[in-house]
Amino acid sequence: MFIDSVKIYIRSGNGGRGCVSFLREKYRPRGGPDGGDGGRGGDVVFITEPRLNTLLDFHYQQHFKADHGQPGQGRKRSGKSAEPLPIRIPIGTSIYDDATGTLLGDLSAAGQELIVARGGRGGKGNAHFASSTQQVPRFAQQGEQGQELWLRLELKLLADVGIIGYPNVGKSTFIARISAARPKIADFPFTTLEPHLGVARFDDNPPIVFADIPGIIEGAHQGKGLGLKFLKHIERTRLLLHFIDPTPLPERDPVRDYQIIQHELVAYHKPLGDRPQFVIVNKCDIPENRERADPLEKLINQLGGQIFYISAVTGAGTKELLSRISLFFQSS
Repeated sequence: MFIDSVKIYIRSGNGGRGCVSFLREKYRPRGGPDGGDGGRGGDVVFITEPRLNTLLDFHYQQHFKADHGQPGQGRKRSGKSAEPLPIRIPIGTSIYDDATGTLLGDLSAAGQELIVARGGRGGKGNAHFASSTQQVPRFAQQGEQGQELWLRLELKLLADVGIIGYPNVGKSTFIARISAARPKIADFPFTTLEPHLGVARFDDNPPIVFADIPGIIEGAHQGKGLGLKFLKHIERTRLLLHFIDPTPLPERDPVRDYQIIQHELVAYHKPLGDRPQFVIVNKCDIPENRERADPLEKLINQLGGQIFYISAVTGAGTKELLSRISLFFQSS
């Protein structure tokens, strides 16, 4: 199960209370106050974990509470401070205050840490309050209260390349061919119901991470189809592969399909309109399909873009495409 948005409750620990104590030793009948300080409460710390790729764990556990600091003791002994409470999340997770919508942190690197709630300070023992005018203080501070809040976690996949397009244009078949990813492939719309990551390597170059994004349709930026649920996963990509299916269908046209998806990208997040993009005409093992893409090729050439013809089923053209993608990352 792929979970990319959750709401959780977190609470840091309270500080331990200070101690009220007086020294009692033989030959020191008035040893004075010797109450120690309370320990600090535990912080709540988010830590990115490269092995995680979903927020599924938070679907089963929504409450996280750090330990409280220990109270102070006599003989000026401080209470033990609580250990921080680590919460491990996938790389690419954004953390929001659910009440205000404020972004508290965007963790996009392995091992990155963010303290979202600090533990309360321990209270001072009565040894701190002795003075010439108050030699027998019979009070100490209570520890500070910890912080508590509801958070919203949103995961945006970290991938180099985002594969976009209408449903059933061959995105899943392509990622299955070039990587070890095995998304569900079938001949009906919205076969892919969650993003899939695949890693491909061309020659001896560094590996490239591809994200197969579920099909986008007209009105996706308004929530139609899978809509806003998965559009956010292409925000971090450096390159988009826009797949087009030129198969003759009454409701489909290569130029119109291209323009609709472009509109949806800009309507959702304007900077996506300037994201580098390769247009991929798939299913070109069928001769008439390539001919149907001629008007689209003219449009892409006029826009100064790049268009590629492949067949994800037979593998035709995929090697040349991967080579061009690899060159893109080497030069960028």
